[in-house]
Amino acid sequence: MSKKPNTMKILLCEDITKLGWLGDVVEVNVGYARNYLLPQGLAKTATTASIRAIAEEKAKRAKQRIHDSKRLENAAKAVEGAEAVVAAKANEQGHLFGSVTERQIAANLRAQGFEVADEIIQLPEHIKEVGTHSVTLKFADKVTATVNVVVVAEQQENAPETDAG
Repeated sequence: MSKKPNTMKILLCEDITKLGWLGDVVEVNVGYARNYLLPQGLAKTATTASIRAIAEEKAKRAKQRIHDSKRLENAAKAVEGAEAVVAAKANEQGHLFGSVTERQIAANLRAQGFEVADEIIQLPEHIKEVGTHSVTLKFADKVTATVNVVVVAEQQENAPETDAG
């Protein structure tokens, strides 16, 4: 057994980003295990008994992850190519007085019946121009979709209407 010095094998009691899933046996630095993972209840020392005890929960969580993954993939397929139309106040040149945010885009897509959370909208910066913008939605690491966001100028309610006819 080629165990590195200053490391120990632990059994994860929770899913930990960039380390592993519940029930995984991983090797970590002794300090990380003793000072953080073990006191927080995120891990236990890896023994045969503790591995056996957590096996059922591990299987249940694995099924749940597969279910969640399929749900996210279906949501991404459903929203792929959708169009969100957002009205915002703008000047004559098409510059917005404010900006269109992730929250506004997500709310518009939800109103259309899509399953979209504010956090999955990936804007490099807020949209500040009238026009059509391509926006990426990141549901998970490898699950993304692209939608078109059409920003239109809000009609001025008290502007005089001209009839050129």
